[in-house]
Amino acid sequence: MLIVYRILINFIFILSPIILVIRLLKKKEDINRFKEKFCFFSKRRKNGKVVWFHGASVGELQSVVPIFEILEKNNKINQILVTSNTLSSAKIIEKLKLKKVTHQFYPIDTNFLSKKFISYWKPSSVFFIDSEVWPNMVKNLKNQKIPIMLLNARITKKTFNRWKLFPKLSQKIFSNFDSCLASSRESNYYLKKLGAKKTKFIGNLKFAQSENEKIMINKKLRNIITSRKSWCASSTHASEEIFCAKVHIRLKKKYPNLLTIIIPRHIERSETIFHGLKNMNLKTYIFESNNKIGSDAEIIIINSYGKTKSVYTVCKNIFLGGSLINHGGQNPLEATRYGCNIMHGPHVSNFREIYKFLKLKKISYETNNVLKTINKLHQLFARKNNSLKKQRQLSLIGKKILNFTSKEIDLLL
Repeated sequence: MLIVYRILINFIFILSPIILVIRLLKKKEDINRFKEKFCFFSKRRKNGKVVWFHGASVGELQSVVPIFEILEKNNKINQILVTSNTLSSAKIIEKLKLKKVTHQFYPIDTNFLSKKFISYWKPSSVFFIDSEVWPNMVKNLKNQKIPIMLLNARITKKTFNRWKLFPKLSQKIFSNFDSCLASSRESNYYLKKLGAKKTKFIGNLKFAQSENEKIMINKKLRNIITSRKSWCASSTHASEEIFCAKVHIRLKKKYPNLLTIIIPRHIERSETIFHGLKNMNLKTYIFESNNKIGSDAEIIIINSYGKTKSVYTVCKNIFLGGSLINHGGQNPLEATRYGCNIMHGPHVSNFREIYKFLKLKKISYETNNVLKTINKLHQLFARKNNSLKKQRQLSLIGKKILNFTSKEIDLLL
């Protein structure tokens, strides 16, 4: 089956120029850096020991930022190579300001490019994050006897069923990992079934938080949010913004000064969302650094990366998207670390164990229609804010998981 995979990935490689042109037109690629995906590197390898982390996008990489901060202090490590697939994740890494961290885009997983990547960077150990498992790269790393860990591994039932279609391939690939740290008990079970030899469930690393995190929020935006009854719909997908607009229209009958903040999962959809809400006769503004937000604003769309945490610091009632549609939900832990209450739809299979835990702690609530969402917001608006207590509880859990994870990483290093 590895031969079949290599034929398919080579076919994708042939089509990749067309795919990249489309992505460039959609502003999903960096015109100056897309060549990195073909192993034309824009950064140099430093002398000494290089450790490599790979995560698909923003969520995966943000979960390991506390690990980067720990390794930054390790004198035996000269460079921390971080790779990802998306433009948004590259921007997040740039903002970290960590001296040892170097970001490059992950290469297309052909046999030739994966070998070239390994030959250039010569990592001493490699950490794939979440469900990022690329057969050619894994196989070639193993051939070079470079230790590999699957970090904060997340294998959903859907992912498991896909791999099980190719049992020989899954056995061959997953058995190459020296260690797999599962993010959930479910993932730990599936990893063993797929052929991973050494698995361990410590907890989800997304509970941990960067110690050096500095949250800067625009004063004007802060004043707008804190002066109004406000709630935020974050990481929304297509159709979920219309749902939120319907909630707003009915809820503003009780709260005339109601403010709804929308942070789309993909900010390139902002203009489309804006026009859709304008057509519903809602006074809608897109928040950018140089534009004015009118005092009549009913809905504000956040149109830039890195503002989500800022909003969470002042707006404590959050609806998380990707959950009304069959997407599997978005990670709620970032919002809960800032003491937020979480509302979500029924489709949260990607984070089932986390949501179960948060529900027991009375931090998250399922709502699948407009009326339920309105009723829950009524309750949350009336409730006394106990965000500091929630933050302390989750912080202790996060520190414990981070400590255990760091020890496991040290063993591989």
